[in-house]
Amino acid sequence: MSKRDLKKYLGELDKEQLQEQLIELYEKFTAVKEYYDFVFNPKEEKRLQEAKLKISNEYYPVSTSGKRRKPKMRRSVAQKIIKHFITLGVDSFVIADVMLYTIEIAQTFSAENLIKQDAFYKSIYNSFDQAVQFLIANGVLSEFKSRINSIYEEIIKQKWKNKSDFLLIIERINE
Repeated sequence: MSKRDLKKYLGELDKEQLQEQLIELYEKFTAVKEYYDFVFNPKEEKRLQEAKLKISNEYYPVSTSGKRRKPKMRRSVAQKIIKHFITLGVDSFVIADVMLYTIEIAQTFSAENLIKQDAFYKSIYNSFDQAVQFLIANGVLSEFKSRINSIYEEIIKQKWKNKSDFLLIIERINE
């Protein structure tokens, strides 16, 4: 069904029928329920803290018994959260905070642990590039520039092999 056909169909329904359909969608599809829950009660700060906890668990996991488990270091977990936040329409400052937090927690982990996989560094570079692009596209780069620079300083301090790739991004935003 095209958008035009949907508009025509919805135009033929009365108010009560529209309400019934929306309630049915709300009950049947969790995505619709979550969207309306967010619209009417965003609780962005709570969502931000939950997201940070999930991301930090990728690097510093704790089992239900309280014992430490092996870190999984999956970038995909953070990417999924970020994509979900964008879909919901979460404030760009909150999304940017999550993007940068993802990089910062990975850096904290790499400062404490020897990471031999080049894929880790490439992955963090991709996250950094996406974060900077997001900050520019949403006009909030200036508010997060100090965190961007701190991330780069930490990369230099830790002597990451791909630090020159990060430098290219830093030079681009400082022009």
